[in-house]
Amino acid sequence: MRAALERLRRLLPGLWAGWLLCVALLATPAVFSQLSGAEAGRLVGRMLAQEAYTSLALGLLLLVLERMTARRAAQAGTGPQFSVGMVLALAAVFCTVAGYFGVQPLMPAARLGQGALSFGQLHAMSAGFFVLKTLLVLALAWRALTSPAAGGAV
Repeated sequence: MRAALERLRRLLPGLWAGWLLCVALLATPAVFSQLSGAEAGRLVGRMLAQEAYTSLALGLLLLVLERMTARRAAQAGTGPQFSVGMVLALAAVFCTVAGYFGVQPLMPAARLGQGALSFGQLHAMSAGFFVLKTLLVLALAWRALTSPAAGGAV
């Protein structure tokens, strides 16, 4: 069972990174190249909603797996209880929550000229959180390929 969980801990970041890169580099540009601005915006908004919920699920699952690995390492005296992998997973979950669940709900009002920030500013913030999340998940995937089973110190 432990070996299967370790494999899952090493597999999930790569799958998650692939999902994020697919949305950003394939799906979104394809939609905007084929549909009008409003239609494309609605479809991409739906894709980003699915991505956000998927990212929450993968991020929380990965956080639990990283925590289990760090706890085992700490009990064996080979690592800390709070690992780099946990920090990266927490930061990626934060980016999802802040970018999608925090910024996205403000965008319809901003599109109508309401609110303190413009639609463009909110869109830039949301995109920034997405890019940061992708970089964090890529770092998790890189660590999964190169790090020992126990996560490193923070």
